[in-house]
Amino acid sequence: MNDTIKLSKQRRWSESKAQSSWQIFKIMAEFVDGFEALAKLGPCISIFGSARTAEENPYYDLTVEIGKRLAEEGFGIISGGGPGIMEAANKGAQLGGGKSVGLNIELPFEQEANHFIDRDANLHFDNFFVRKTLFTKYSQGFVMMPGGFGTMDEFFEVATLIQTGKMTQVPLILVGSSYWGGLMSWMENVMMNKEKNISAPDLDLLKMVDTAEEVVEHVLQFYSKHALQPNF
Repeated sequence: MNDTIKLSKQRRWSESKAQSSWQIFKIMAEFVDGFEALAKLGPCISIFGSARTAEENPYYDLTVEIGKRLAEEGFGIISGGGPGIMEAANKGAQLGGGKSVGLNIELPFEQEANHFIDRDANLHFDNFFVRKTLFTKYSQGFVMMPGGFGTMDEFFEVATLIQTGKMTQVPLILVGSSYWGGLMSWMENVMMNKEKNISAPDLDLLKMVDTAEEVVEHVLQFYSKHALQPNF
């Protein structure tokens, strides 16, 4: 490698390090803005699910109903702010007269904020990890509708934080036994019984249901015994 190439690589490396230092301040600003906005809200429930779920999908209507019922019980609803299940969750929140919050993430090909988010609760993020921190700090429960990698990533990060004692226990609800039943069976039969990678109390953190009534009942039952508070 000649000296010119070495100097060029060193220069690019130095420039990259300088950019990384400035990025820290951008990340801090995202945290500060998010904390200030969400700290003003009352108790909220996060609803996760696929951005690809169409309005004619039964899970869309079920999500609207869940958001509405929870809002009527006094909970704000937090979603990822995009289309599909996220849109349905925010729509339900507005129908139920509750706070409707969207934590949007800037992505190359998606997503635009849905039209059911309250104007003062429509937040935008560049970084997934900042967004997930705000989900986990300010949500008093998590509802997992059918979704893909992003849905599972968000939900199981919360489960891991609770399992490891880094976060206060809150309701973790999977909606749709026909969708999540196979995963739950695999976790019990393979993860727990065969490989011993989790234990029974870990699985007890998760509640699988099929109706909006069951979601609301589980949340209300949990908070009849626990205080509503930020999670860490």
